[in-house]
Amino acid sequence: MTYLSILRSTAAALCTTLLLATSHAEPYPSRPIRIVVGYTAGGGADTTARVYAEKLQTILNTPVIVENKPGAFEQLAAQTVLSAPPDGHTLWLGTAGALTIGPGVRSDIPYDILKSFTHIAKVGEVEAVLSVKNTLPVNSLADFISYAKANPNKLFYGSAGVGSGGHLLTEYIMNVTDIKLTHVPFKGDVEVVRELAAGTIDFGVPISAQAVPFVNDRRVKAIAVTGTQRLKTLPNVPTAGDSVEALKSIGIYSIYGLLGPAGMPPSTTRILSDALNKAAQMPEVIQRLETANVKATTSTPAGLQEYLSAEVAKWRELGKKLKINFN
Repeated sequence: MTYLSILRSTAAALCTTLLLATSHAEPYPSRPIRIVVGYTAGGGADTTARVYAEKLQTILNTPVIVENKPGAFEQLAAQTVLSAPPDGHTLWLGTAGALTIGPGVRSDIPYDILKSFTHIAKVGEVEAVLSVKNTLPVNSLADFISYAKANPNKLFYGSAGVGSGGHLLTEYIMNVTDIKLTHVPFKGDVEVVRELAAGTIDFGVPISAQAVPFVNDRRVKAIAVTGTQRLKTLPNVPTAGDSVEALKSIGIYSIYGLLGPAGMPPSTTRILSDALNKAAQMPEVIQRLETANVKATTSTPAGLQEYLSAEVAKWRELGKKLKINFN
C-alpha cells in the first residue's frame, strides 16, 4: 500500500468517525437541568430562579430543578457549578455580590468570574433605596451628603453584613462624595429597614423589596434609588445619579445572571440564552418578577460578559482604596 493510499484510508476513517460521533451526539437538553442558587428559599434570587425554571421546563421540554446552596458569599453555589461537566445541565444563578462586587474588591475569591464560567444571560435587575430615618433633618440625597460632611463619623449606616451589597455600595458612596459614616452590620436587609424605622441607625441602602413597604407607610424616608430610572413603586423618588452628579456611576444595584461551567458548547449556550430571553418577555414572568421588585431583562452571552467585565473593573478601582477585613 502506497503512502497516498494510506493517507486516503486514514482520512476516510476519520470522516466516518466524525460522522458517527455527530449522529450519536445527544441533543440538548438530554436530562433535567439544575439551577443552583447561593441563597435560601424565598429570597429574590430564589424567586427569580424558580420563575424562570418554570418557564424553561416548558420551552426546553425538560424538568428544571432549583437547588439552594447558601453560604460563603455564594461560593458554595459557584463551586458546585465549577465542578460540574460543561454540558449545560448544571447552572448557577448568581447575584452582583458574587459576579461583580466580590471579584472586584476581594482577593480570596477562588474563581475568575470572567474566565472560569460560561456566560449565558443577564435575567434580572434589582434596585436599592437610599433610605434614612424619619427624624434625620434631610429630604434629599444632596441634603444627606451635606449633613454627613458636617457630622463626620457621627452617622450610623446599616447593611446586611461585611461584604454585602449594601455595605460596599455605601463605601462606594462615601468614597465618591468624601463623607464618613460608621458601619453597623446586621444579618439582612430586613433588619436594616427595621432599625431605620426604629431610629437606631441613620442610613441604609436596602433592596427595594424590603424598603418600599416601610417608605410607603412613612416609617422610613427614601432620598434616592439606584439605577438609571425611577422605580414604578416609588415614582416620586429620584435616582442617585439625577440627585448628585458624582453618583451617576452607581448604576444598577444588583443583577441576576445565569452562568455555567467554562467550556460549554456554543450551541448549548445559545439554546439557553434564547430560551431565557423568550421567558423574560412573557407577561406572566414580567409581572411575577415585578411583584418581587425584580425587573426581567434580556441579554446575549456576550452582553453578560461585557457587563461583568465593566462592573468588575469599576469595583476593582474601589477595592484598591478600601481596607476591609472580610473574615
